[in-house]
Amino acid sequence: MDIFLKSVSALNDETRVLILRFLDENGQCCVCDLQNSLNMIQSRLSRHLKLLKEAGFIRVDRKGTWAYYSIRSPLDRFRSEAIEEIRHLDINLPKLKKISESGECKI
Repeated sequence: MDIFLKSVSALNDETRVLILRFLDENGQCCVCDLQNSLNMIQSRLSRHLKLLKEAGFIRVDRKGTWAYYSIRSPLDRFRSEAIEEIRHLDINLPKLKKISESGECKI
């Protein structure tokens, strides 16, 4: 029941819903690209990403010192249906602004 409540709680925030939609649209993103694209400070973004990870929505892959976030796969039915509903929301989604052309973070 704890993970279910964390999942519901994670969805009760406009910024976290935006992050889920952004990752769903753009696929795996480095944390620096998320910061740049969503115009968020690192500490605030990290807090939202931590809550989404704990709620079972996203995964993090570490490559050296960089963290790359994506929608977890496979998702259970609840999370999968939540993502499907988020796809239908009228959200003004910012464009992906990559930090580097090579796709490797340099910050």
